[in-house]
Amino acid sequence: MKPAERMSASDKASVETITSIHRWSASLFSFRTTRAANFEFTPGQFSRLGLDSGSDIVWRAYSIASAPQDAELEYFAVLVPQGVFSPLLKRIRPGDPILTERASHGFMTATRFTQPGNDLWMLATGTGLGPFLSILQDPQVWHKYHNLILVHGVRHASDLVYQDLLRQLQQHPPPAARARLHLLQSTTGANQPSAPNRLHGRITNLLLDGRLEALAGIAISAADSHVMLCGNPDMITETREILHARGLRPNRRAVPGNFLAENYW
Repeated sequence: MKPAERMSASDKASVETITSIHRWSASLFSFRTTRAANFEFTPGQFSRLGLDSGSDIVWRAYSIASAPQDAELEYFAVLVPQGVFSPLLKRIRPGDPILTERASHGFMTATRFTQPGNDLWMLATGTGLGPFLSILQDPQVWHKYHNLILVHGVRHASDLVYQDLLRQLQQHPPPAARARLHLLQSTTGANQPSAPNRLHGRITNLLLDGRLEALAGIAISAADSHVMLCGNPDMITETREILHARGLRPNRRAVPGNFLAENYW
């Protein structure tokens, strides 16, 4: 099959165009694409993207980082040297085609929580930040909660991306918003610079010793908290155990609970 035939639109996918690329570091970058007129998603969901390898189309899932009302779609990615998709992604340039499945996917959305809660905790490692960027750009979540607490854990301070957008959201929330946004960071590498609202250590250790909640000034509890986890599978597994020990339960369709998780590996 010729490349043009492999990258053609179908009932399953539309051919979109890379419109811009922002490189945060040698391995971290964001890119934006055009958006099909009928493409809909709920903040927190992901899209399946396809690139031509020269012999076939390689597909991978990426959480959507843009606001639901944006005309374009944005994705936050890390290049994995041993990956199959990363070498293709590394070569993209503005103007290049990319396939996007017509359906969005995923259940890690704030709309999944049905039981009462005042506080929404979003715990992310690395590029697990992506879906929370979209959620925080959704006015509805600002009207639903009293506190939005974003925790981003990385190895190096240079990996703390999207700082301008997050500060803008914190300082200029949507009209009539009742929530306050708390931005907390953690680094695990040695000799990392200190900063306000930044801790040193793994998110799980910061939960166990109480430093994370002390910095936020908000306690995680079964009565008040909804918790979303996205990123390293080890972080998610350990955090689930910590939350279980505190009486919080996973949120399921048939049994409402306190937390949702999505591995970002």
